[in-house]
Amino acid sequence: MASDLQRRPIMNGTHDVNKPIELVIRLPFHQETKIHLHLTILATSIMLFVSTAALDAASGGAAMGSFVYAMPDRYNPSQPMSTAIYTVPSSQDFVTRMAKLLAKRTGKLCYVGGALNMSNAAAGGTVDEEMQAFRSIVEVVNAEVGKAKAMSA
Repeated sequence: MASDLQRRPIMNGTHDVNKPIELVIRLPFHQETKIHLHLTILATSIMLFVSTAALDAASGGAAMGSFVYAMPDRYNPSQPMSTAIYTVPSSQDFVTRMAKLLAKRTGKLCYVGGALNMSNAAAGGTVDEEMQAFRSIVEVVNAEVGKAKAMSA
């Protein structure tokens, strides 16, 4: 049992792989807007919740966005399959793209939920700003999945 505790990764001060990881990403184009990630990495699946907050905004709960399930396709690995479990039109496309890309890159089932509000960004939430946020999230999640995989090997 003691050797099992030594093998488990330390994430956000915990010693349990199955515990959620809470991360914050500051947007490079607008330092006052933060992206909050709540990530749970399991052996066969990933659960990710994404929300944004501005420093000048009142502290309140984040709005519920879409919730999408995506899984890799064994017969066509370049095209993961997805199903929207809960939809909000303003976030459905972003969350679906995120779930499919994570399923493709990690080879795991991915549940992605939340909403990204880019209206406080420097240019008001342009496509370029949204894509930069998308890339930042994928980069951070891939790094955390890689760490978890390395620690469990």
